[in-house]
Amino acid sequence: MAETEAALRTLAHNVRTARTRAGLSLDELCRRAKVSKGALAGLEKAQGNPNFATLVRLADTLGISVSALMEGPAEGRVRVVTADAVMPLWEGEHGSEARLMLTTATPAPVEIWRWKLEPGEEYPSHPHQAGVAESVSVTAGRMVLVVDGTEHSVEAGQTATFDGDTAHTYRGAGTDTCHLIMTVHLPPGPA
Repeated sequence: MAETEAALRTLAHNVRTARTRAGLSLDELCRRAKVSKGALAGLEKAQGNPNFATLVRLADTLGISVSALMEGPAEGRVRVVTADAVMPLWEGEHGSEARLMLTTATPAPVEIWRWKLEPGEEYPSHPHQAGVAESVSVTAGRMVLVVDGTEHSVEAGQTATFDGDTAHTYRGAGTDTCHLIMTVHLPPGPA
């Protein structure tokens, strides 16, 4: 899979660059992000298959977005992305998945995700860096959003927003697949 290999090479380059820019050794980044040295060394050599939770921990530790770890060079004024051209960053055992579609190139970037949650399947997320806000817009089905241990039902046609700096979980609910668009509003990066 050439696309996957290219994505791994881009990820490896971006992680090495961000780690170097932050002045962190391999050992120090491993310690802070709670990632094994073998996993990080492999990732920086474009080997292995890092999971979504690892990418989120690395991005948060480096003070950048997951999309900054994944994105290649800029493509011009207009970028059109199809779902099939973007590999899932998380896949559940029952067919759920999350795909990072694109990130806006603005001082306060916004990530746009496409999620599919199968009934009963869930993704627990650890808290993100301060200043991160998330919105979930359900386009079909129903989900349960758990924030600070409180469950909130979000149905087709509804949008929920919350601060992402606390533990939160997305869970498919009902009997049909839940489809949603998630936006992650990131704090402004360094100028």
